Amino acid sequence: MPKIAAFPKAYMQALCKDGSMKLSQWFELAETLEIDGLEFYAGFIELADASMWPVFRKQVESMGMSIPMMCCSPDFTHPDLGFRNREIEKQKQWIDMTAALGGSYCRVLSGQRRPELTAEQGVQLAADCIQSCLPHAVQKGVILILENHYKDDFWEYPEFAQKMEVFCALVNAIDHPSFGVNYDPSNAYIAGDDPIELLKRVSHRVVTMHASDRYLIEGTLEDLRREEGGAAGYAKRLRHGEIGQGLNDYDAIFSELKRVGFDGWISIEDGVDGIEQLQRSAAFLKAKIGQYWP
Repeated sequence: MPKIAAFPKAYMQALCKDGSMKLSQWFELAETLEIDGLEFYAGFIELADASMWPVFRKQVESMGMSIPMMCCSPDFTHPDLGFRNREIEKQKQWIDMTAALGGSYCRVLSGQRRPELTAEQGVQLAADCIQSCLPHAVQKGVILILENHYKDDFWEYPEFAQKMEVFCALVNAIDHPSFGVNYDPSNAYIAGDDPIELLKRVSHRVVTMHASDRYLIEGTLEDLRREEGGAAGYAKRLRHGEIGQGLNDYDAIFSELKRVGFDGWISIEDGVDGIEQLQRSAAFLKAKIGQYWP
């Protein structure tokens, strides 16, 4: 049966930039969700001190939870080999961090969609870099997960493999037991793709999921798909929302995941309106998991 984790999306500025929130405070809030785990982000300020990694692991485990997933943003499509090699080394350090925290899944990305890159060049660069990280991941007992991502907050360009065709090409280029997909249905909308179509193309490779939801504040889905996915900022027609109240069809999503035998982690990547929203999203997911994995 899938397990539920949560990601502190509403508190990223406080945890990663200004330090106005401590991880221990996030842990206490998350305890009210009655879930199984917490997804970490490599950019949490307090993670800069490696001596604290086992401390955080003990704190979370003392609350009856674990830290299954690490969210990282390597940039593997830079044209300079030296830059890519430095990104590979950073990814290996994030793998070490994941293992020290007791996690099993560490995110990788393709990199930025630099205008000079062709699809074939970008896929090759990203695949080569991810494959270079896999021996270290195997050594540490960690699975690398590629997300159909939108854009890291600190990148100039959107995700290279944002669009479904490019993402699937990159997934198909890497055949390894320690590599899988982290599926995010909402990011497919931002890319102008159908999230169910994407899921059906990669469902046999999905090992983790980001649960989120979006709603339209203007126009239609056809309007959204006519726009260029990945301009500066998020698509203006879409907003974050409570899980189960937006565009995503969780019955279709969970039916397909159940069909392929999925039993991995589902991490809530929402709650931008506060902990009460996260609580309602967690309750929705628990009910759906109980329905599809009784």
